[in-house]
Amino acid sequence: MSAPEAKEGQKRSPLLAQPGAVEAGWPDQGVAAHYGDPMREQRALDTSAAIVDRSNRGVLTITGPDRLSWLHSLTTQHLERLAVGQSAQALILSPTGHVEHHLTLTDDGTSVWVHVEPGTAAGLVTFLESMRFMLRVEVADVSRDYAVLTVRGPAAGDLAGELEGVRVRMEPGPFVTIDLIVARDLLADTAAELVRRAGGEQGTRAGMWAFEALRIAARVPRFGLDTDHRTIPHEVGWIEAAVHLDKGCYRGQETVARVHNLGHPPRRLVFLDLDGSVDRLPAHGDPVELAGGEHGTAVGFTGSTARHYELGPIGLALIKRTVPVDAMLLAGGVAAAQEVIVPPDAGANVQVTLRRRNLI
Repeated sequence: MSAPEAKEGQKRSPLLAQPGAVEAGWPDQGVAAHYGDPMREQRALDTSAAIVDRSNRGVLTITGPDRLSWLHSLTTQHLERLAVGQSAQALILSPTGHVEHHLTLTDDGTSVWVHVEPGTAAGLVTFLESMRFMLRVEVADVSRDYAVLTVRGPAAGDLAGELEGVRVRMEPGPFVTIDLIVARDLLADTAAELVRRAGGEQGTRAGMWAFEALRIAARVPRFGLDTDHRTIPHEVGWIEAAVHLDKGCYRGQETVARVHNLGHPPRRLVFLDLDGSVDRLPAHGDPVELAGGEHGTAVGFTGSTARHYELGPIGLALIKRTVPVDAMLLAGGVAAAQEVIVPPDAGANVQVTLRRRNLI
């Protein structure tokens, strides 16, 4: 699967009417890239608390008494005993183990609420509907009626407390976020209340540029940006974060088990410390080459890139496992030092260094 396409006719967020708001480009059309000061927005997200409009994400509900056992059988995650209010990440794999969907979800006691990358909800609904059979489940795409607001920072818990909406708390390593799924017609009012609670400063609103820079710095991959149609979970560090290794059968499990017990993934996710003297960032999909190697010989591709308020230009890339860990790289022609996220010996019962367990 290629990077997610924005849904045609997707509604623009009302928060784009805020002072200084500049709309994001692909894949986050419809929400703000920033509100006039992306570096200040990053700092607020990192050191205090700020809200991020992610209302372009798809939202699904799955209801019915069989919902958890059904999702447990379809996904990589252990969900049949998911407690009310507990959150998880899960993947849906192809029969050959390639990642087709990445889900962030929680159960409220009546429904499982799922949010997914922009433009992917319809495809996920189609797949889920095809797998219902005679089970007591109902799947609905409620993206037109519900939206995601994300709160991040050390004070995020206090900021988001007791607000109306479904609360999804995710803890992938240091990148802790609280997602609020709120009625779309309450989006602007909820965002305004969050800003009021934070003291009403403009810096308490942050755009996707700031959010993405901190995500990249935390070494957290994003489906469709840091993955491609061939990606398997071991390559990007989703083992244990979104894959439970001690559960029953699911589609694609054979590949996961084989890599974990017998082999190593063909590629590995790396962090890129990009040359700060260059006035551009590599683009998504740009080839990654060995610096000093034969020009045009790609060893991987560039995923996400951003300018971090402290680290400077950074990125993520998916490269061949056999590339030496100390090799200098060129990402879209920009020099980059690599830092290991997924080690070359991942799999074969070696634990991935990026441990982000969300569900026990």
